[in-house]
Amino acid sequence: MPRAPAACAFCAVVAGADAHRVLDEASVVAFLDRAPLIKGHVLVVPREHVETFDDLPPALIAPLFSAVQRVSRAFGRTLGADGSYTAINTRISQSVPHVHVHVVPRRKGDGLFRAGMVWIRRRYEGDEAAQLAARLREAIAAS
Repeated sequence: MPRAPAACAFCAVVAGADAHRVLDEASVVAFLDRAPLIKGHVLVVPREHVETFDDLPPALIAPLFSAVQRVSRAFGRTLGADGSYTAINTRISQSVPHVHVHVVPRRKGDGLFRAGMVWIRRRYEGDEAAQLAARLREAIAAS
């Protein structure tokens, strides 16, 4: 297993750092993005430190994307989303060098894609993130 850099923010979450987790399994962890594109935006990461999608071992692909699918499915039941947007940056625009999949709840007319794709990050207020994470955990567990 590659050794994670001491400052890897996602390895810190995997190790137990404070995050609004929605899924915690043997191979993957999923948690709310702290600056979501749309509230409910989840990051799904392998527990193992792998820098990019191109480097992801074949054995981790199925557990990673199984988790992504379950998160996406939970959006409809939990948030009333019409669908989801799923994305992976590899090197370019990859803000954390630990492979991660963005799973973003979508609604028709939500304005996520505008000319130039200038995305506005949002913030959670009060205990909104904790409540949302709990609802998503329940929906994922029930799937």
